[in-house]
Amino acid sequence: MTEPAHRTEMNGEHKEKTEAENSPSNSQQTVADDDEIDYSVKPEFYDPKLDDKDELWAQKKRKGHNSDAVLSCPACFTTLCLDCQRHEKYMTQYRAIFVVNCKITNEKVSQPGNKRKRNKRGSLTEAGSVAAETFKRVCCSVCSTDVGVIDEEEVYHFLNVLPSEA
Repeated sequence: MTEPAHRTEMNGEHKEKTEAENSPSNSQQTVADDDEIDYSVKPEFYDPKLDDKDELWAQKKRKGHNSDAVLSCPACFTTLCLDCQRHEKYMTQYRAIFVVNCKITNEKVSQPGNKRKRNKRGSLTEAGSVAAETFKRVCCSVCSTDVGVIDEEEVYHFLNVLPSEA
């Protein structure tokens, strides 16, 4: 099958071009030269003071507290928490009380890291069975990726997040 031809008129001449020649990816037509960029026009989406504004916003939200990290969803990079505390033993886990862009599902999960111990007689017992906590799943409200759990005391435990420096 042949590609459709288009007739164009340039300086009084007729010239036929195929679809491939009309493509902007055609290396002879693509111009990547700084001379073609008009720097006299202010870019529409550029604000040189935006980083300062964002930093002030984050400081206002934290109310002067220092955070170990800013947590983001690993799938869509949505901010989930601005003020959190890193787990002492598990360096990739965090806990927080105040979160954004999180939704709690009604699905209950067992206690993470629930261990079984042997008593003196050798039978298995649940460690902490007296104070066994139930957790609910926490998901990103944008893309529904599981990011952690929330306990009965309403403390969020983030297990699957991307931390960045606070």
